[in-house]
Order: sequence, then C-alpha cells, then structure tokens
Amino acid sequence: MSDNASVPNDIKSLPWPEQFQALAKRAKAPVLKAFYEAGCVSPDTSICEVPMVALDFETTGLESDAHSIVSIGLVPFTLDAIVLGQAKHWIVRPKLPLHQMSVTFHGITHADIEKAPDLSEILEEVFASLNGRIPVVHFRHIERPFLDVALQYRLNEGIRFPLIDTMAIEAHLQPGRQPSFFKRLIGEKPVSIRLSDSRMRYGLPHYAAHNALIDAIATAELLQAQIQHHFSLQTPIGDLWL
Repeated sequence: MSDNASVPNDIKSLPWPEQFQALAKRAKAPVLKAFYEAGCVSPDTSICEVPMVALDFETTGLESDAHSIVSIGLVPFTLDAIVLGQAKHWIVRPKLPLHQMSVTFHGITHADIEKAPDLSEILEEVFASLNGRIPVVHFRHIERPFLDVALQYRLNEGIRFPLIDTMAIEAHLQPGRQPSFFKRLIGEKPVSIRLSDSRMRYGLPHYAAHNALIDAIATAELLQAQIQHHFSLQTPIGDLWL
C-alpha cells in the first residue's frame, strides 16, 4: 500500500507548494526533507519559467508492489534547452530477481546488475537532480508509484510530488484515437500515444526505445514539441501537471 495513504487528507488537499511545506515538516529521511524544502513552483507559474527534469525508469515489470526499478535515466531541461551535460543514467540492483521477459524488453541482464548499486546507494545523486524541478514522464503510472514504493522499502517513507505526463497530454490531444466499431471494420486503426509514435507526429527523430536515459531525453523533446504546437509559453504549470 502506498505511503501516501498515511498523509492526512488535509495535506493532500493543499496546493502543491503548501503540500511540500507541510511534508518537509513530516519527513524524517534527510533526502526527502531536502526534496520538500527545495520547494515547488506555484501553479500559476508560466511553463516557460519552470525548471523540469525528464525522468524514466526501466523496471522488472509493471506493478510497483511486485516489481523493481532496474535503471534510471534523467535529464534536467527547460523549454529553451535540454542540459545533456547534467544527464544521468544508473543501473541499479533490484530487490527481486529479473524476469526473462523484462530482460528481453530492456536488455539489462543478470550480469549488468550483479555489481550494480542498490537504489539506496545513489539516492543523494538522484535527488540532487530532482530537487526544485518538476518531473516529466511518459506514462505516470510507472515513475511516481515505483519511486514511492522503492523509498518506502528503503526509508520507511513514501513520496508525493506533481509531474507532467506527456502521454496524458497526447491522450488529451487525440480524443478520437479509438475508432468506432464501423471505422475499425473498414480498417481504421487506433492512434498510438506511445512515446515513439507520439514523437513521429511532431517530426522528432526516431530513438531506440527502452534505455532509460534515451527515453528521458525523448520525453523532454516531446514536451517541448507539445508546448510549441498546442500551448502557449505562458500556459500555467498548474494546467499541465497531475
């Protein structure tokens, strides 16, 4: 069960900046206290002024309570620039064995993780890139719940934070992506909102999938394109985060 269940509803109902202030007082682990104390931008901040970090995990499966993180990729960025010089990539040792299906999916093998650090050993480095930034992901049901469970397991504390989900934005922009029964009969196919297919709609280059760092960079580029084509630079971050 998510540690978020232990956070009182009166805190959860606050705007994110106030939630961070309240959670900073509750946090016991130094990395979490520092994360919350770094603060969260106001919901009315223009997206062009928001420091962000694209984040991607490769995992042993899709269920945060049953599977583990095996690699992390992140890259700080704004709408103006992706800071490749500060990009980070780690392979981490999962607490549960690798499944052959996940090895086939992301290519990380038992040999790769044999001497890899546990997530607890790199938390300070990971949070150094997260603090003060809004995470951007493609499919929010991976990074946020997996990080929450991983921190509960290691720190006995979960985590709460807003994020931007480029898949959710693309779903909003493609409301008719599922053709009707009759359109399917004549061969019309659903519109894919997967990362690579979403990028193609904006003329972005093809990248090999399922490497956490490459996918993080691809997600940052996708958000930049989505904002350029469909939103204003003055769009409030509160209209986009979840």
